[in-house]
Amino acid sequence: MKFVPYPYQQYCIDSIIYNRAVGLFLDMGLGKTVITLSAIHDLRYNRWEVQKPLIVAPKTVAEATWTKEAAKWDHLKMMRVIPVLGTQQQRLRALATPADAYVINRENVPWLVEHFKNAWPFDMVVLDESSSFKNSQSKRFKALKLVRSRIRRIVELTGTPSSNGLEDLWAQIYLLDEGARLGRTISAYRQMYFAPGKRNRTTVFSYEPMEGSFDRIKQAISDICISMKAEDYLTLPDVMTNDVPVKLDAKAQKAYTELETELLLQVDENTITASSAGVLTGKLLQLCNGAIYDEDRNAVPVHDCKINAFMELVEQLNGQHALVFYNFQHDRDRLLEALAPTGLRVRVYSQAKDEQDWNNGEVDILLAHPASCGYGLNLQRGGHHAVWFGLTWSLEQYEQANKRLHRQGQEHPVVIHHLIAQGGMDEVVIEALQSKGDMQGALMDALRVRINKVRS
Repeated sequence: MKFVPYPYQQYCIDSIIYNRAVGLFLDMGLGKTVITLSAIHDLRYNRWEVQKPLIVAPKTVAEATWTKEAAKWDHLKMMRVIPVLGTQQQRLRALATPADAYVINRENVPWLVEHFKNAWPFDMVVLDESSSFKNSQSKRFKALKLVRSRIRRIVELTGTPSSNGLEDLWAQIYLLDEGARLGRTISAYRQMYFAPGKRNRTTVFSYEPMEGSFDRIKQAISDICISMKAEDYLTLPDVMTNDVPVKLDAKAQKAYTELETELLLQVDENTITASSAGVLTGKLLQLCNGAIYDEDRNAVPVHDCKINAFMELVEQLNGQHALVFYNFQHDRDRLLEALAPTGLRVRVYSQAKDEQDWNNGEVDILLAHPASCGYGLNLQRGGHHAVWFGLTWSLEQYEQANKRLHRQGQEHPVVIHHLIAQGGMDEVVIEALQSKGDMQGALMDALRVRINKVRS
């Protein structure tokens, strides 16, 4: 696919190229990944200014998103983006592989710094979701601080740098400028911009921004940070899709491959019907989501790969409400279990009051089956993010469900997020949905291809 950057994207690319430290505080859907990879490509091949870029990202993003994005665009297809994941031996093997950029999950940053010590080789570092480095007492922040002087270029990407307040900014800005703008310590930062809040005689429990602090901080960091809201800068249509690739771990991939082989070997491609095809692919879609019904209709959990990706997506939304579509009842039950400890206001749509509460902003996550809320509901006032945890073969259900948010009265660009298990039936379904073709024909064709594959 040919990449023609929008003006705001070109501005961000140039900002990365011409500044050694820059924070791109961009809303989800504005293309942070392609912006950054385009800048890395230019710096590495046209200007020879970077040799070994490192990208630090949430685990599920590190597993697939950056490599998929590089493969998506014509000008980036030759880039070798290597994930540094897995066991220590696998990570070391990945680091020894020649690449144009390396991607590691944020939890392994302390290990990486300890491994290289004074021989730190990465001259450019990209922090994808830099808000995960907001805690100055965290191991990942302290580790990166140790090697900051050896990093020639640094880029921070996030949509909400200060979701919990202005205190969150200090650690992130320190990694950009080593304390030049907001002070070299968190104590100095607090002294300049905050006043003690709750306290006893000797201990301060919280700090409150002093009057005018927001404007002063904004002014102090304006030369190295770019903040953009989707509704202000988007020149795209008002509906965007965000495909989130989900990499199955080895155990899950083995289970999926074995089930697919077993099921496909039982059918004859010449006599298979739409009904039997639907049952067969339904089982594979269940396994993509992480569980499957046994013969007694009991849900058997298999993996949490998609649940983990979903929870990271919720974290990246930073409090923005989401309408989440599930396909099977065990999807709903597992989502409720995963969301229970978060403190978010979660609701399963079942009645008109749920619609009213959602539109009044009283629900953070609304779980819904596309068949139950695909028609007639007006949900546009409660949020602008829809997440497809489990995909459907019904193009009508899919389009009607998305229209619950994308309708008159919606004040923000709508973002449709698809969680797609790599190498599984999810990829076939999303391709068929996006092509808006004959869904039944696509289903039958996909099965025939896979039957021939397992029998060859």
